[in-house]
Amino acid sequence: MRAGRFLPGGRRADAPPHRTPPGEAALTGRGLTVRYGARTVLDGVDADVRAGEVLALVGPNGAGKSTLLSVLAGDLAPASGTVRVHKRPLERWPVNELARRRAVLPQHGAVAFSFTVAEVVAMGRAPWAGTPAAADDDRAVAGALAATATAELAGRRVPTLSGGERARVALARVLAQAAPVLLLDEPTAALDLRHQELVLRIAREHAAAGDAVAVVLHDLGLAAAYADRVAVISRGRIAANGPPATVFSADLLSEVYRHEVEVLPHPRTGAPIVLPVR
Repeated sequence: MRAGRFLPGGRRADAPPHRTPPGEAALTGRGLTVRYGARTVLDGVDADVRAGEVLALVGPNGAGKSTLLSVLAGDLAPASGTVRVHKRPLERWPVNELARRRAVLPQHGAVAFSFTVAEVVAMGRAPWAGTPAAADDDRAVAGALAATATAELAGRRVPTLSGGERARVALARVLAQAAPVLLLDEPTAALDLRHQELVLRIAREHAAAGDAVAVVLHDLGLAAAYADRVAVISRGRIAANGPPATVFSADLLSEVYRHEVEVLPHPRTGAPIVLPVR
């Protein structure tokens, strides 16, 4: 397939540089510790984001999910521990080369000026400026807009959009970056049911194409339905890590969330359904 061609969902048909074989870790964190003053937010955490998988980071508010994602992205330096991208220490990657290999959707991303949607999504192509891949910019932007159902918004100014529309535009910018590692922090928080499902389907499609995807989620049902693995984070540590069907037990989740839950199999798919006891 020639470079720049897109598959359904906005995925690139060509392989980005340094693509990791399926099942192997494209991004690893070892012994990650973060402290804010006297408070330890992450306490010696190990994490692998593997090619061909969706890893969901779940846990209660303040558990350390977004902090872990920020450290893995290189946006926050840990007090101790190491992060490697494609087996190379993160700090040894030049900024543009790192941006070609991992893309980050932050939890809060504000656009300060009145750019159009198309202009914002095109910003995701900045790491490829001056490279042969820049010839694919228009197709990458169009594919990302189509994947996130934002093509009809392309001419709108971002300040005129709803919160959910802005969230999908932010995701489109990340997809246009065409990096083989995707780090998404609460991408469904502002979205309605339809668009929550759309975003997680995009994550699954990218994993199926060989990308490594890590996503912070509060909705345990979405995590159970779409993630290959879930890491349950509690008080700055990994309380459990594995397939949702194995990890999502009533005892564990009740303890972590400090609220009694019951876990039932979905009648059609068998995926765990987590319900609070009321």
